[in-house]
Amino acid sequence: MRTAPNSQVQREAAPRPAAPTDIQRIAQHMARLAIAGLPRNYELLHEAIIGQNAGLAQDIAALGPSPRQASLDGLGLKYRLVSHCGLASEVSHGETSKLLREAAERLSESLRQKQAFVRAAETALQSIAGNLEQSLCSFMSEMEYLSTSLSTVLASEKDIEARLRSDVERLETIELGIAAAHCASATDKLTGIPNRIALNKAIADLYDREEGASGNALIMVDVDDFKAVSTRYGTQVGTRLLKKLADLFRKSIKKNDLVARTDGHEFAFLFANVGMQEALAIADRLRASVEDHLAFATSDNTAPAKLTISLGIALSADAATASQLQANARVALHAAQSNRRQPVQAFGR
Repeated sequence: MRTAPNSQVQREAAPRPAAPTDIQRIAQHMARLAIAGLPRNYELLHEAIIGQNAGLAQDIAALGPSPRQASLDGLGLKYRLVSHCGLASEVSHGETSKLLREAAERLSESLRQKQAFVRAAETALQSIAGNLEQSLCSFMSEMEYLSTSLSTVLASEKDIEARLRSDVERLETIELGIAAAHCASATDKLTGIPNRIALNKAIADLYDREEGASGNALIMVDVDDFKAVSTRYGTQVGTRLLKKLADLFRKSIKKNDLVARTDGHEFAFLFANVGMQEALAIADRLRASVEDHLAFATSDNTAPAKLTISLGIALSADAATASQLQANARVALHAAQSNRRQPVQAFGR
């Protein structure tokens, strides 16, 4: 039997180059288009490529190579990306200032016209009073001048009224846009539930109240071995699982409670009027619900695999500040991750 040449054996044995990571794919695409390496540009490309946003990808492609930053920012605002919400506020503030400045200028011009008409009327009255024997023709000429001036003032007033009405409508639109931008900045784009920004605000609001933050429980959740699942079965499988998990969590809370996606595969719950025993029971129900409802096929020949989660609990009564509450919950979560036999852990217990 013939033996393959050593060079051929070496070529066949050589490892295949690793597939580029998401970061590398985005960096390569940004380099090809000569897009500046700004964090908000990275999010823009991440949403288009990794997030598979076909509409955004087409809009970026339509800009061609070396797109202007203003055009890229325009797309970020159009698709309401989190990193562009600050830009939305800046743009809206600038436009609002411009509208108000133009309105003030128009009102000032209107005031000048009125003052000029008043002076003209006073002059005409003085002329009539000082010369009672002036001709009818002269009198009519002065009245015609005043009538023309008054028509000009009234036409200007009507135009200003229409412009102000338009400005008010534009300001209302800007206000709605700012509200939408704030909403987008506090919403996780992948799952549609609140994000870390919304959670931080909710916890901060607790500690800003006069009655304090006692009586609340923070539960942090991490999906066990999620990165391994995504690596083995693909990012699309991982994305679907996160969406299903968020939907399951959304249905697990009451009106005054909050669930947020705080990181790639981390979530957090903020429960109102909950003590430790009830928080432990809630956490155990969440764990069981995930294991019972989130199974996924690994292949045609094996049984479906199940997701498992680790949960860390902290009470607001045990934390003096919002940051301490989150730190306590994080400590408890790390303890749960370190001991899979006890996936629910409570801080200080």
